Amino acid sequence: MMKFFGALLKRTAIAIVLIVIGGLSFLYLKYPDIGKKEEIKIAHTPEQVRRGEYLVKNVAACMGCHTGSRESQKLYYPFDKNIGAGNLKFGEEEGLPGTFYSRNITPASTGLKHWTDTDIFYAMTAGVSKDGTPLFPLMPYENYAQMDKEDIYSIIAYIRTIPAVENQVETSKAKFPMNLIMRTIPKAPKFSQRPETKDTIAYGKYLFTAASCDDCHTQKIKGEPVAGMEHAGGFEFVLVTGGKVRSANITPDVQTGIGTWTKETFIARFKASVARAKTNPDIKPGEFNSLMPWLEYAGMNDQDLGAIFAYLMSSKPISNKVQIFEK
Repeated sequence: MMKFFGALLKRTAIAIVLIVIGGLSFLYLKYPDIGKKEEIKIAHTPEQVRRGEYLVKNVAACMGCHTGSRESQKLYYPFDKNIGAGNLKFGEEEGLPGTFYSRNITPASTGLKHWTDTDIFYAMTAGVSKDGTPLFPLMPYENYAQMDKEDIYSIIAYIRTIPAVENQVETSKAKFPMNLIMRTIPKAPKFSQRPETKDTIAYGKYLFTAASCDDCHTQKIKGEPVAGMEHAGGFEFVLVTGGKVRSANITPDVQTGIGTWTKETFIARFKASVARAKTNPDIKPGEFNSLMPWLEYAGMNDQDLGAIFAYLMSSKPISNKVQIFEK
């Protein structure tokens, strides 16, 4: 009888191992699943480059993450060298399930020199790297997947023109089970057409999505937005210099949001950030700083900032008092 149970346990253990191996094999063979790739060939016209520069620098604010030499001891984390060279670390100390590094997106051999337009396109919009591995959604590819294809083409056209910086980026490592979950997140992008600027609210929503505003201004639990708290702020970040900063409530709630603001006040808030940053103040340990990319977004023209304001004012007011900074 003991031999029978021993043999049964052994067979059960083997069966479990085979099931696990089979499941992992299926996961690695089936995912990421983004459907059939379309071969992308971008014209790289001067018009595309100009549009792409505006989007990269001021709307998508790509370089804030893709430049590892940001000055963390300065107001608003300015950067002026090795732009696009990557290697900015995002780690477990920030509540992430692993350690991740931004990629080098310059046209260097350690960057995108050997990437085709198709490779870059699907990394940006589907979250799948050139070698087929999934990107952690800290890269907001789910937002870029909702943009107009032409705007994505323009971004690619522009980043092909920035100075090449040789910088070997460290390897990102997701912890278990996120390393497996990540494989199931990428999917085929569902693009939209950029609304006409005269359709102010729709155009503002488009820019709001492209700028990934809600990634910070809506609270999340295990990466999922909290239902009913859209745009209401409270997302918490740990500052390098000490303390915690939280995203603001940007709903049109009069008491706790921006319900009393005018379009002019909204635009002026961004422009004032540039003037403050020009004084180049040091942020001492325990002092307030903001992870909001004010300097990049302030470069948007008044029409675009005004459209974002119009969209926010059309959204649902949510009462949520946020303590922006805590030592």
